[in-house]
Amino acid sequence: MSSIMTNSAALTALQSLNATSKNLEATQSRISTGYRVSQASDNAAYWSIATTMRSDNKAMSTVADSLGLGASKVDTAYTGMNSAITTINQIQQKLTASYGQTDASKEKTQVEIKALQDQLKAYAAGATFSGTNMLSVNSGTATTAADVKIVSAFNRSAAGAVSISTIDVNVESIKLYEAGASATSKGILDADRLGISGVIAAASAPTLGAAAAATDTYSVASLKIFSGTTAASDTQIQQMMTVVDAALKDMTTAATKLGAAKSSIDLQKTFTQDLMDSIDRGVGQLVDADMNKESTRLQALQVQQQLGVQALSIANGSSQSILSLFRG
Repeated sequence: MSSIMTNSAALTALQSLNATSKNLEATQSRISTGYRVSQASDNAAYWSIATTMRSDNKAMSTVADSLGLGASKVDTAYTGMNSAITTINQIQQKLTASYGQTDASKEKTQVEIKALQDQLKAYAAGATFSGTNMLSVNSGTATTAADVKIVSAFNRSAAGAVSISTIDVNVESIKLYEAGASATSKGILDADRLGISGVIAAASAPTLGAAAAATDTYSVASLKIFSGTTAASDTQIQQMMTVVDAALKDMTTAATKLGAAKSSIDLQKTFTQDLMDSIDRGVGQLVDADMNKESTRLQALQVQQQLGVQALSIANGSSQSILSLFRG
């Protein structure tokens, strides 16, 4: 049946053309944005996952920056510690050389020891990065120095809860100087140590020039082999050497701890970067458009659109043929 009121062929052609145009618009959007899921309406589940993972990746980027800052703090402390170890070895050499010397020689050696002690203090005070100093601290009235916490990871549980992990550097075990009020929690260099063992103990000032006593204590930061007109006895110098050697062992252990912390930070930095790359790849697999596929699809749809326009034109032209029925 021919009708001028309803053109079924034209309606079918128009529906096909509209569908083709819609698909063409979607394909052009994917090509222009590079995403096959660029908004929630494209695929709500994939868009939600991708949005969350992108947010996590930004947080991990901040973690990577924090690890870099932490590495610099630890590296600065290690540099100061390493320089202090070199200097305390020189103090040990001066004490060894002064054993058995005359009082006049000990007086001259004291000048050198004092200069080295000042240098130790300068190393510790200068080992500051971004306001953090692990070698020269002031804990106030606290009995222990606070740990330095370095953000090392941003975690999200299966339930969606987020948390932060840290690498903690125990400052109490590596500090060289403590300016706080607690006399029982001084640093490695300013702590009082028993001359007979090098163990940290309550202060008991020796009488310079007398025979060494079992209760005599010394600190590397303030020990003297000559004061005023009096020189230390050889037995006292022997005790000072014991104290310096004990402090040197503690400093070596502290340097080892700093090295281990630096190693942990470097490993975590590498892991964080690898994890960020892995997440980027995972998100890409969910939402990125396959440009090879989309370009081929675009060409096919363009051809379909042209054919649809031609089909609609033919369908609309069929109504004109009805006029021939009414010509005389």
